[in-house]
Amino acid sequence: METAEAMEGELITEEVVEQSDTEQLKKELEEKKAAAEDYYNRLLRLQADFDNYRRRTAREREDFARYASTTLCEALLPVLDNFQLALGAKGQDPAKVVEGVEMIYRQLLDVLQKEGLTPVETQGQEFDPTKHEAAMQESTDQYPDNTVISELRRGYYLKDKLLRPAMVTVAKAE
Repeated sequence: METAEAMEGELITEEVVEQSDTEQLKKELEEKKAAAEDYYNRLLRLQADFDNYRRRTAREREDFARYASTTLCEALLPVLDNFQLALGAKGQDPAKVVEGVEMIYRQLLDVLQKEGLTPVETQGQEFDPTKHEAAMQESTDQYPDNTVISELRRGYYLKDKLLRPAMVTVAKAE
């Protein structure tokens, strides 16, 4: 009988332990579920934040591309104003009109140089197909072979990028 009572006591103890373990496991499961839900909610917020960031940067890129030339256009407005004044100078002394146009040209050149526009060096330079476009060759003994002897159309760099090659005449040894 003692054995039966001992076994029954053990079974009750095991049931209490199992019930205690089950409650502990349920509690841990609830904690893990709450943590998982918290992580999931954080993930959703981060995804929403990232989507908003992506849309905002795309909009900023579009605005930048759309209005990138604003500064240049603002700098060119006084040049445009001066051209309008020059065109309205009908009946003026032609020498003064030419002088005014030369001033406008210098003003335009100054604006473009401030933006980083520089001319391609040509005269007396060795022909370089990366920055010169040969329009003609001229036989001469005054210049070494393959030397630029005249510029037909000026070429330009914008900062370090070639915008347009210079159109040149190249010396050809006789």
